[in-house]
Amino acid sequence: MGASTRFPAVPKRCVVTGGMGFVGRRLVEMLVERGAERVVAFDIAPKPADAGDDKRIVWMQGDLTNPSDVDRACEGADCVWHIAALVGPYHALEMYDKVNFQGTVNVIEACKKHGIGKIVMSSSPSTRFDGKDINGSKESELRYPKKFLQAYAESKAKGEEACMRACDNEKLFTVAVAPHQVYGPRDFLFLHNFLLNAKRLRVFGSGKNLVSVCFVDNYCHGLIVAEKVLFKDSPALRKFYICTDGAPVNLWKFIDRAIVDILPNATSLFRKLPLPGWSFMYPLGYFCESLGAALGKKFKLTTFSVRMLLINRYFDPSESKRDLGYEPIVAPDEAWAITKKWFKEEWLPKHGPKK
Repeated sequence: MGASTRFPAVPKRCVVTGGMGFVGRRLVEMLVERGAERVVAFDIAPKPADAGDDKRIVWMQGDLTNPSDVDRACEGADCVWHIAALVGPYHALEMYDKVNFQGTVNVIEACKKHGIGKIVMSSSPSTRFDGKDINGSKESELRYPKKFLQAYAESKAKGEEACMRACDNEKLFTVAVAPHQVYGPRDFLFLHNFLLNAKRLRVFGSGKNLVSVCFVDNYCHGLIVAEKVLFKDSPALRKFYICTDGAPVNLWKFIDRAIVDILPNATSLFRKLPLPGWSFMYPLGYFCESLGAALGKKFKLTTFSVRMLLINRYFDPSESKRDLGYEPIVAPDEAWAITKKWFKEEWLPKHGPKK
């Protein structure tokens, strides 16, 4: 049975901002698989070299911060999935607001201009992080912190707030849906970085911290089903949801599995001496931040990155199940088999250790 008959119909005319990225590109593919007749994949990056020539996909290069580009991309759509964002700690501070906040405003204005009634915004749990453990909280129990830990998180929160305020319960309906620690084929954000640094990587702290993870197909499914609950007086309007694979995983065992399963002759992290977390790695992260500020550089090791490797970050996604009808469509073992296959066959020859 094909994907288009297994799942409810999707809008005929779709727009995905960030359509050339990790999540965005898979979302474009899944919308087509489920019956969309025209999907605009809008991104500042060019069409991927291996994208093929499916006539239902319009690969449109443009700048999210340019209202005319966004206007051109959104015209004629039934729904916009707003995935595009500036991520990572390496960009100029002013660019986060320009892309993640003002870019979202541009999407909202384009939807209003063209009478597009639905926006599904991809958000991030980091908009609710205050640096402390999150032990199974529901989405409604999470709040914006008094002080954001990252410029990225703050700008995403501002964009999300603008998108939720734009919902008028008459002509424009909006919802925010986030994954946590998304992984899968074409992942150059999460597993990619750990695999590149596998030789020098050590477990931080006890290695017992738990996190929620989400396979990319599961997250895209969550984004797709969210469109179905965008209607007048829907309980999902203006709300924030998180999609996960289900039960949390041990973060370090998850990373170690990737290293051992994918890299040839790799040594398990648990056979190496762990590094003290809060007493050593966290001060080292602070030192790197201070040194980077003095030199005008940004290092990968920061207090934020260390903290994220030490704390629990797992959620109770029962509200997304209740309001969105979300359930993972790919089980964890199958998701890992798909991910491992891609990394071994596609990633490893280009990015893995040389023989």
